[in-house]
Amino acid sequence: MSDVPGTPGGVRLVAGRYHLLSPLDEDATGVVWLARDEVLGRQVAVREVKPPPSLGAGEVRDLYEHLENAARAAGRVSHRNVVAVHDVASEDGRPWIVMEPVRGLSLSDVLDAEGPLSPRRAAHIGAEVLAALRAAHAAGVLHLDVRPSNVLIANDGRVMVTGFGALTARDTPGFGAPEVLAGREPGPESDLWSLGAMLHAATEGRSAFGADHGRGEQAEAGRTDTLGAVVTELLHRNPAERLDAAEAEHRLRLASAGGGVRTDVPVSAATPSAAPETGPRTAPEAEPAPGRTASATTAAAPQSDDSKRATTVLAVGVALLLLFVVALVWLVAGGG
Repeated sequence: MSDVPGTPGGVRLVAGRYHLLSPLDEDATGVVWLARDEVLGRQVAVREVKPPPSLGAGEVRDLYEHLENAARAAGRVSHRNVVAVHDVASEDGRPWIVMEPVRGLSLSDVLDAEGPLSPRRAAHIGAEVLAALRAAHAAGVLHLDVRPSNVLIANDGRVMVTGFGALTARDTPGFGAPEVLAGREPGPESDLWSLGAMLHAATEGRSAFGADHGRGEQAEAGRTDTLGAVVTELLHRNPAERLDAAEAEHRLRLASAGGGVRTDVPVSAATPSAAPETGPRTAPEAEPAPGRTASATTAAAPQSDDSKRATTVLAVGVALLLLFVVALVWLVAGGG
């Protein structure tokens, strides 16, 4: 068995169990390897952590401890939109995170290749990410690093979230919530802010803020359609004013289905006919009054038919009466 190039000390078997095969992805924080679990005989993804060279020995130990705790916490989350964490192995004095392998691209790769997303596609991805976040929050786990590189678009179409707690929001200020950047305690609302910032960047091609939104800058105005309204309400600087997660997911799914103002064209190109109707319609059709069923409405129709039949019967009766009077007068006259 040959060594795998690029790993410290030529590591080829992590924790005596995970055989590294080939690199899948690499960024500033480490390398993700395709590996084989020799115990269970299945393929897995193993994340090799690479600490920044600027950290001292004590800071590196703190980082490893943080990553190990975050990975174990992520292992408690079971959801179709969450990349499952199978194990946290130890090799060379550092954690190696063993995960479910996902074949596909990260959202950051998609944005680099295709440019900004259409609002409907972004809304779909946002709704799936939010479903994953809600499952994590229900398990008591915060993500704190929601950004395009931690959202995977699998080849089978699934949207998968990874990187729970791998970094802190301070490491990614473009998507970190203001309260976290200010050193205050994060909460589920912090992940919602990061989601809003990510959706803005995915559709507009730039951050909703300047170089440093930690100084109090207000988010720039984005789209005015259904998706834009959700993003605006997620980017409130006050966590208590941010849109509720359940309502946000509902609105995102509505936007992904084309609900509200059209989201398949830029707002600037939308015509008045694309906007939702806000005034009375011309030539309105008869509609049930509130609290009435459709059957009650249709039951009212026979009343006009009965009225017509009654009018007809009355007319015939009057004609017969006139004929009777004429006949009586003729008989009397003839008898005389």
